Amino acid sequence: MCKIVMMITAYSTDSRRQGVSVQAEERDFMKKKKHIISRVLPGSIAQELELEPGDILAAINDTPVEDVFDYRYLMNDEFVTLLIEKADGELWELEVEKEYEEDLGIEFENGLMDEYRSCTNRCIFCFIDQMPPGMRETLYFKDDDSRLSFLQGNYVTLTNMSQKDIDRIIQYRLEPINVSFQTMNPELRCKMLHNRFAGEALLKADQLYEAGITMNGQIVLCKGVNDGKELEFSLEKLSAYAPVLQSVSVVPVGLSKFRQGLYPLEPFKKEDAVKVLEQIHRWQEKMFREHGIHFVHASDEWYLLAEQELPEEERYDGYLQLENGVGMLRLLETEVRSAVDARPGDDRAAEMTIATGKLAGPYLEKCVKMIQKKYPNIKIRVKVITNNFFGELITVSGLITGTDLKEQLAGLDLGERLLIPCNMLRSGEDIFLDDVSVRELEDALGTEIVVVDENGADLVASVLDAPDHNKQIRRQMYEQTSSSHRGQA
Repeated sequence: MCKIVMMITAYSTDSRRQGVSVQAEERDFMKKKKHIISRVLPGSIAQELELEPGDILAAINDTPVEDVFDYRYLMNDEFVTLLIEKADGELWELEVEKEYEEDLGIEFENGLMDEYRSCTNRCIFCFIDQMPPGMRETLYFKDDDSRLSFLQGNYVTLTNMSQKDIDRIIQYRLEPINVSFQTMNPELRCKMLHNRFAGEALLKADQLYEAGITMNGQIVLCKGVNDGKELEFSLEKLSAYAPVLQSVSVVPVGLSKFRQGLYPLEPFKKEDAVKVLEQIHRWQEKMFREHGIHFVHASDEWYLLAEQELPEEERYDGYLQLENGVGMLRLLETEVRSAVDARPGDDRAAEMTIATGKLAGPYLEKCVKMIQKKYPNIKIRVKVITNNFFGELITVSGLITGTDLKEQLAGLDLGERLLIPCNMLRSGEDIFLDDVSVRELEDALGTEIVVVDENGADLVASVLDAPDHNKQIRRQMYEQTSSSHRGQA
């Protein structure tokens, strides 16, 4: 339980008139940083303090709050002093005794509590540069923000990080930090990121390693650019960071049909994928002998392209890079099997369709068969959607648009309901990437749409149970992902 030690509500921002000292530096900072509270959680410390939406958090322990990292770090104490600016300009100073790391229970208008930092690179593989014109503005924003790496798992290139950023990561122990390495060849990195400082930025990884900050790495592999011998060189260099660098994912570059005027890149073929996997598997064996971790992981696409089976669950080291499409299909299969095993099975009848991308299609078929083994009267059709909007080389469901769903499902007998994965939608909303709404798609297809969460248990529940219209849709905002993010499987 929190304890309000003292509340001062009798002075305004005119501190001299009220006889209370508020330093000019702090007042200036308050004007620049308006951390406006948007929500006070029921039963929280904030509610007990009588904080309200619209109030502004100005400082904690006489320290101005720059962003969410300052907020979280300063709130770790058991005794904190808050400076709150009310809507009428009155300042409240609140002294609060609470549990260590206990939060106030407030949400802010801007979750980062600061402006998002845009990317200064022009990467040859950037998917955002491959967007067609006329889409919503936020889809064209390229972030390269180390704070989003910690909060949302985004990958950063290190080129946009100052020494102050590095120092704060080390001071606050903000880990894991996800880094887009792409290559450890400094000259090639400058070329790939189209940034003359990109090679030099790799030295920042040395500081993080020496401070023991846990990292995950990413390599977006481009055919004829950073593969083959260059990939071998990069993995050799990155292996020196293990186990502080706990994993490195290798993902094939995503190529949309909107690449006019961009760096000429070719798609990988089956024989290319086989060679990449041979290289990765050899490094996995080496790293497991030396460190007990497999370290380097291939995204699911490589296995499908090479027409090889996915690795067993143990090879994923706890699924460290699910957001990069590493092990998503294996985990889905495992979770579905576990959820089905926990149910008795019966003769209930239902008919429905599941829409997905080409990548996940074969594995969803496996999942469907597991369900139907116990529930033989459940009829499920898996409909693989071709990505006509971005191009057929894009096979992940997270980049499927409402338009492609509408066109390719029109006129089909979809059954009682259509199931779609939540990663097709904008965070917390029923909007696809092309701004088609779920309601609009329902009206066009004449069937109910159920949005399925990412885990296998929810897939099983969505098939067997009555639709839960009140469940939360969870998907990280595509608009705030890194320039190399290509959507989930």
